[in-house]
Parts: sequence; structure tokens; C-alpha cells
Amino acid sequence: QVQLVEFGGRLVQAGGSLRLSCVASGRTFSSYAMGWFRQAPGKERQFVAAISRTGDITYYSDSVKGRFTISRDNAKNTLYLQTSSLKPEDAAVYYCAAQLSDYYLILVSDYDYWGQGTQVTVSS
Repeated sequence: QVQLVEFGGRLVQAGGSLRLSCVASGRTFSSYAMGWFRQAPGKERQFVAAISRTGDITYYSDSVKGRFTISRDNAKNTLYLQTSSLKPEDAAVYYCAAQLSDYYLILVSDYDYWGQGTQVTVSS
């Protein structure tokens, strides 16, 4: 099993940037494909970005492609999401997720392990 804790959410102005982090417990972080999802009030949880367990393959939703970058440091058991050019519609609770897999995964149902989320608020 793996436990996940997200950090870095805060209030930011539109056009700004911030970096979210997700720290995983355990010694097998490199065995897990990882993803970022977000959920706004009244909406379903949606895919943002995913990364393979080795970090060499990434995938993004169209809504964040070119603005967000997912990365991981397996030596530090940490997943990152670097965001830029933030828009009010990016405001949501951001969750990281993990699943034992060689490849990246993009569906909510693909993941068994989730963090508690971190709030990102974007002011216009």
C-alpha cells in the first residue's frame, strides 16, 4: 500500500503559477504510476495529468496541456505538478493518485490510492 499527502495549494491570481507536491509513504514509490486529478464544487473529479512509474511518459488533459507539467522524483518519493498561466476555471481541490502499473493511467477508476487533496483557488 501507499499513502499520499498533497501540499502546495493556495490562493493565486489568474495568470500566476504554483507547484503542487504529493509525498508518498513506503519504499516502492517507483512501482506506481501516478496521476493528478481535480474536483470543483458540484462537479465530477476530472483527470489533469499522469506519469508512468519511471517518469519517462506523461499525458495531459487538453485543458491543461502546455500550462501544467507533471514530474516525479522517485528518490524523494514525490510527485509534482507545476502549474502556470492559471485560470479561474483551474480552481479546484487537486488530488494525487497512485496505482501499481508500468504505464500511465487516466481514469479515476484506474487508481486505488488517493491523497486527501489540496485546495487551489484562482482569483480573477
